[in-house]
Amino acid sequence: MTTDLETLATALYVRIDDSLAGTRRPGRPPRLTDAELLTLAVMQAVLGFVSEARWLRFARSHLAAEFPCLPGQSGYNKRLRAANSLISRFIRTLARDTDLWHDDVWTVDSTSVECARSRPTVKRSELAGWAGYGYCPSHSRFFWGLRLHLLCTHGGLPIAWALASPKTDEREVLADILTGDQDQLATHPGQTIADDKGVSRHLDAFMAGHGLTLLRPSHHSRKPWPGEHLLKPVRQLIESVNDTLKGQLDLERHGSRTPSGVLARVRQRIPALTAAIWHNRANGTPLTRSLIAYDH
Repeated sequence: MTTDLETLATALYVRIDDSLAGTRRPGRPPRLTDAELLTLAVMQAVLGFVSEARWLRFARSHLAAEFPCLPGQSGYNKRLRAANSLISRFIRTLARDTDLWHDDVWTVDSTSVECARSRPTVKRSELAGWAGYGYCPSHSRFFWGLRLHLLCTHGGLPIAWALASPKTDEREVLADILTGDQDQLATHPGQTIADDKGVSRHLDAFMAGHGLTLLRPSHHSRKPWPGEHLLKPVRQLIESVNDTLKGQLDLERHGSRTPSGVLARVRQRIPALTAAIWHNRANGTPLTRSLIAYDH
């Protein structure tokens, strides 16, 4: 098996189509199947097409043989926004196919998702009330938007994610992520979570109640626990995952001004990263999260 975009798209389509076999939505079947829709969405994110109109023009010129029934921009947009459960199922299907799914240590972190810069844009944005002002330590700047909270394995494989206001306590978001999918905890009993958040009795009680172990830096007034120096490399891993989402998958160039639009654009990039990792692990590629072979 070779490592290029055509091979990734073919393998992806076959895997999705197989996983959806036997399931059919009521009513007239769409001309563009769900497997084709998800494959197109992943290819768009990997190739760096932020604009859906530009992507569909490119697809009609270069991918007409593979996708003969491409919808218009409006139809494509609506299908992506309605594919929430489908994409979540697709991410989990690919994740289970990799050996990284069985890792017993997960790490969690958040990164900024800027949604506006000018004050007039902030005032008229439909995101007002959900998005807000926050501070991004990685870039040493304030921003207006949301925070993407990502839970992943040591190999960078996304397990779960959430978008929340910068004002929301990240420890509360972590608890919601972990309980949002009961199958997630049922299949990983006794999981260890690496975090850098401060001390929280509520979070400690939550972790203990669900049989989870939380690894985090010691309070500055306490003596470091044995092996704490090994936590820093683990924490740096998810920083590199966030850099992949922003640098290679254009997370901050989503260009949306509505809640459903932001969710759809972010949701599109998570399966793109998952698909690249899934394909790289199947090929034995040394760089698990590398997208270089697929972005042209």
